[in-house]
Amino acid sequence: MKATDIQAGLCAQINVDRIIGDLTNMIAIPSMNPFRSEPRPEFREQELAEYYADRMSDLGLDVGIREVVAGRPNVWGILKGRGNGPSVMLSGHLDTVGIEGYAHGLTPRVADNRVYGRGACDMKDALAGYLEVVRVIRDAGIELRGDLLLTGIVDEEDQMIGSRDLGQHGPWADYGIIGEPSAMAICPAHKGQVGYLVKSLGKAVHSSRPEQGVNAIEGMTHIIFALDRYQRELLKNQPHPLCGHGRCCPSVIHGGTIVSTVPDYCELEIDRRTLPGETREDVYRELLGLIESVTSEHPRFEFEITGPTIDVQPLDIPRDSPIVEAVVNAFHAAGGSAGDITAFTGGTDAPHFGFPTLICGAGSLQQAHSTNEYVEIEDLLLATRIYLISVLSLAA
Repeated sequence: MKATDIQAGLCAQINVDRIIGDLTNMIAIPSMNPFRSEPRPEFREQELAEYYADRMSDLGLDVGIREVVAGRPNVWGILKGRGNGPSVMLSGHLDTVGIEGYAHGLTPRVADNRVYGRGACDMKDALAGYLEVVRVIRDAGIELRGDLLLTGIVDEEDQMIGSRDLGQHGPWADYGIIGEPSAMAICPAHKGQVGYLVKSLGKAVHSSRPEQGVNAIEGMTHIIFALDRYQRELLKNQPHPLCGHGRCCPSVIHGGTIVSTVPDYCELEIDRRTLPGETREDVYRELLGLIESVTSEHPRFEFEITGPTIDVQPLDIPRDSPIVEAVVNAFHAAGGSAGDITAFTGGTDAPHFGFPTLICGAGSLQQAHSTNEYVEIEDLLLATRIYLISVLSLAA
């Protein structure tokens, strides 16, 4: 029997009701990222990690867990292969953003051929699909040549401490897929993200005599104008074939105390989207040069730069990598044409793993983080087929 016939037969064994069942169960388990506050019930990944570990154990996987920080464990399961083929990791993050303004975000709902709820597409849907991949392989009695790993990672929505920990301590694989909501596009690349904090230092005086002070907000306006020039220069640089141009954006600003006092400080957090090959050190040097140019033109103002406040690495997997070829071929084997090969819009855990990992998943970033998050069931089913066929083509 041809490999394609075997793959088609196995895809026919995928049970979408089981996937939906796991997905709705996980949506109902709050795992909101605490961001910079203390982890606590509902605002941590522990409960979802325990659920996922139990499901993987039920499937006969060798389950491991590593607490990155208290209440925030990475969890994984390994379907052992014969040891004579490449290993494949199907990975997803356990955390979600919050539900402010989302009245029923933790109440899963199935309607209109969609599953609704926080995490429906970002990205508990992929975690549910991965479980079904293992079920189908197990029930068919297939022994893979290489290991199949499922991983649930903490803190993707903030500092990515989970993927950084996995990159240092494992488990590792030869190839990986992360089912972030890419609208089923195949994404072997994405920009990085580096944040720096610039502080403008002034002299506080009564605002009735502003000429006697140094207005830190006024000083920061010169930085903002310089950042606009910097952004225009970035757009003149050679673009990356998938990621395009780098970007820079003044994102968060704070300054002053009361209206009757000339402000003696102003803080600006700068978001810089980096291309593959650019580093946080490159960004720091560029911003430092920008600050020095402002200071030379406006010497009465003083500035400090600290950070990085966030540091997400860019991703750039070669087009001819076996994982890219496997996913492209999986689209054809699943009965459709391959999705677009493009860059993912946001940052992901992938660059921290230390092995070639691409992004491909159901759902759209337009629904992720919204107050009406959902995933199309048809896309969820297609994504699960893609993951199954990709694993079989690489590790079977």
